[in-house]
Amino acid sequence: MRSLADIHEEYAFLEPDDRYRLLIELGRELEPMPLALKTDATQVPGCSARVWVYPTTGGGGELHFLADSNAAITKGIVALVLSAVQDRPAAEVAAMDIPAALAPFDLRNQLSSNRTQGVPNMIALIRDHAARLANGAPEVQ
Repeated sequence: MRSLADIHEEYAFLEPDDRYRLLIELGRELEPMPLALKTDATQVPGCSARVWVYPTTGGGGELHFLADSNAAITKGIVALVLSAVQDRPAAEVAAMDIPAALAPFDLRNQLSSNRTQGVPNMIALIRDHAARLANGAPEVQ
C-alpha cells in the first residue's frame, strides 16, 4: 500500500477528473477482502455505498485492515483512509489525528457529501479498535 504522503504528492498535481481516477486506482490496489468477512458486523454504518472494514493484528502487534466497498470511488476513499493507518502500532493509530492526516486531500470540497459522509464512521471504527488494543484488550476475531 502506498504511503499517504506519496498519494498526496500525486493527488496535489491532478485535475479533479484525474483525482477521481487516482481514487479508483487506489481502491483497486486494496488487498482483496474475502466475501465471508462482508457481514453486517463489519459493515460501516452511515455510508451511502456499502463499506466493510475488518481489523486484524499483525505478528508484531501492528494493525492491519481488510476493507472493501461496492462503489469504486468510495473504495478509493477507503484505501486513502487505510493508507494513513495500515500496519502501524495500535497505540500510534489510537493517538493519531486521522482527519488531520486526510485534510490535505480536501475531500469535502473535492467529492460530493454522499461520497464522504461515512468517512467519520470509518475513522471512529478504526480508532476505537486501535484504542482497545492499545489499552490491552484482546483482539476480537
